[in-house]
Amino acid sequence: MPKDQQTAGRRNMILDKPQVLQKLRRMAFEIVEFNLDEKEIVLVGIYDKGFEIAKKLLAEMEGIAKMKLSLVRLDINKDDPSADEIKLNCPPESLKNKCVVLVDDVLNSGRTMAYGMSVLLNAEIKRLETATLVDRSHKRFPISANYKGFELSTTIDEHVEVVLGKGMGVYLY
Repeated sequence: MPKDQQTAGRRNMILDKPQVLQKLRRMAFEIVEFNLDEKEIVLVGIYDKGFEIAKKLLAEMEGIAKMKLSLVRLDINKDDPSADEIKLNCPPESLKNKCVVLVDDVLNSGRTMAYGMSVLLNAEIKRLETATLVDRSHKRFPISANYKGFELSTTIDEHVEVVLGKGMGVYLY
C-alpha cells in the first residue's frame, strides 16, 4: 500500500493549499526585498520537493523582481548524503559571485542542507541563504532558515509531509 494511503487516516493537515501558496508568496517577497541590490538571485532546489518549491518561488518572484532569476537543481541522497555524489544541474562556476538561495521542503535536522551547502561553497558564491516551507526546529546541524513559510514544533517521532500535487498541503503524522 502506498505511503499516502497508509497514513491518510492518521495524518493531520497543518496547512491547506491556499495557506501553502500564501506562505510561498510571502517568502518570495521576502527573498526579493532582502536582495534588492543583487543583479541575480539563483534558487537552488534540493530534488525533489525542494526543487518543486523553488520552481513555485521562482514563479512568484518573476512577477515582483527586477533582477535576473535562475533555477538550479541539486541532487542529493537525503537518506545518506555522504553515500553518493552531490550534483548540480549546472557547472558550479556559473554560480560564482551570485546570491544563492538553497531551498528544501522541510528543515528537520539540517543535515541535508549542510551537505547541499558543501557543493555550493566550492562555487565561490557571493552569499548563501536558505529557504524552507516548514522548519521543524530539530537542529543537529547549525543550519537555520533565512526564509521559512511555517515553523512547527514537533516531537522527534512525528513526521511532516509536504504534498505539492493533488491534495496540496502540509501534513503531520
